[in-house]
Amino acid sequence: MRASIADTEEKILDLAEILIRQNGYNGFSFRDIASGVGVKSSSVHYYFPTKADLGAKVARRYTDRFLDLLGDPVEPVRPAEALILQLHRAFERSLGQDGQMCLCGILAAESSGLPDAVVSEAKTFFDRTGAWLKKGLRQSDWGADISEDELSRQSLAILAQLEGAMLIAKVQGRPDLFADLAPRLAENR
Repeated sequence: MRASIADTEEKILDLAEILIRQNGYNGFSFRDIASGVGVKSSSVHYYFPTKADLGAKVARRYTDRFLDLLGDPVEPVRPAEALILQLHRAFERSLGQDGQMCLCGILAAESSGLPDAVVSEAKTFFDRTGAWLKKGLRQSDWGADISEDELSRQSLAILAQLEGAMLIAKVQGRPDLFADLAPRLAENR
C-alpha cells in the first residue's frame, strides 16, 4: 500500500510537470491530473490540497533533479567555459527531451499571476543554479580576480542567456537552434 501511495504521488508530479511545461501553470486543472493518472480529483487533493502546493512541489523537485544532474561545480575544478558548457548541456537535455522549456523558466514568465509559494520555488531554482555556477566560476581559471558582485552578475547573465535561448528555440520550433546559442563569458571583466 505504501509503494502505491508513493507511486501515485510521483505520477501526479510527473504529469503536472509535463502539463506545466506544455501549457503553463494555468493551463491544467486537478481534473486533468486525475484523468491522466487514473484517479479521482479528490485523490489529487489528498496529496496536494491546493494547486499551489502541487506547483511548488513540482518546481522544488525539478530544481533538485536539475542540480543533482549538474553535480558539484568544483569536483573536478574546470575551466570556466567547460563549466558553462556543462550548464548549457543540462538545459539542452531538457529542451531536447520533449521540445519544451525549462519548467522554472515558464513559471518565471508567468510569475505575476502565480501563487507566492510557486513563485518562491521558481526563484529558488535561479538562486540555487546561479550559486552553483558562481561557485564553479570562482574556482575556475576565470574567477580568481573578479569581485563577488561581478561573479553574481555574470552567473545571472549566463542563466538569462540560457533561458532566452530556450525561448527562441521553442518559438522557432527548432530545438537544435539552442546549441548555436551557447552563452559566452563577458569579455570586459
